[in-house]
Amino acid sequence: MPAGPRHYLLAETNWESVKDTEYKLAIIPCGATEAHNYHLPYATDNYQVEYVAEKAAANAWDSGTKLIVLPVIPFGVNTGQLDIKFCMNLMPSTQFAIFRDICEVLSLHRIPKLIILNGHGGNNFVSIVRELSALFPEIFICIVNWYQITPRDGIFDLPGDHADEMETSVMMSIRPDLVSPLEKAGDGSEKKFLLTGFKEKWAWSPRPWTMISEDTGTGNPKMATVEKGEKFLEKTISKLSDFFIDFSNQSKEEMLG
Repeated sequence: MPAGPRHYLLAETNWESVKDTEYKLAIIPCGATEAHNYHLPYATDNYQVEYVAEKAAANAWDSGTKLIVLPVIPFGVNTGQLDIKFCMNLMPSTQFAIFRDICEVLSLHRIPKLIILNGHGGNNFVSIVRELSALFPEIFICIVNWYQITPRDGIFDLPGDHADEMETSVMMSIRPDLVSPLEKAGDGSEKKFLLTGFKEKWAWSPRPWTMISEDTGTGNPKMATVEKGEKFLEKTISKLSDFFIDFSNQSKEEMLG
């Protein structure tokens, strides 16, 4: 456990530290609570996005960047998984209402920048950020999907995007106590839409989850290792902490170049 509160985490810090600190950046980790095959916990997305946010923020804070990580939003959009027990769902309109209220607070206290750090593929914040940016032009808002920061080639062997080799390796690294033996995991086989538009990715529709996966996973986790997870996280956290620093310290005009 850390020795004392980490003052870049709102959940741990206190009023004495907060009241006179001029923060340049707020970060909201966003996850989901949903089934992750037979071997990973429901809160996998939350554990991962929270871990990455905390580690990257620690590096940025140590460099002198004044940023604050808000508590994780633990539910995401899971409209395609409503028939899976306890896959918790927030409608996109509900997400917008939550972020609108959060931005009201950030605006009131003159926090000029916000990063929505996303850890769940079902969350798509683009239209939400477009609307928030119109309502709160004084806040520069950015979306980062943490799992897309580092290319998987050269680290992982098998493709997938849910409870797969990557997610399993990361969880083996950060919360091994919550990972069940891999022999319990399904193979994550996935049925895909056969129409050309879907295969070429110029057509899109939400995946009906219980029709495409028997074990709720998409991607075989059998080749996951702690070492792969650590390598992926190290590269990701390094790049993300640099981004926190640069995004915090540069104006929008400077970023445009």
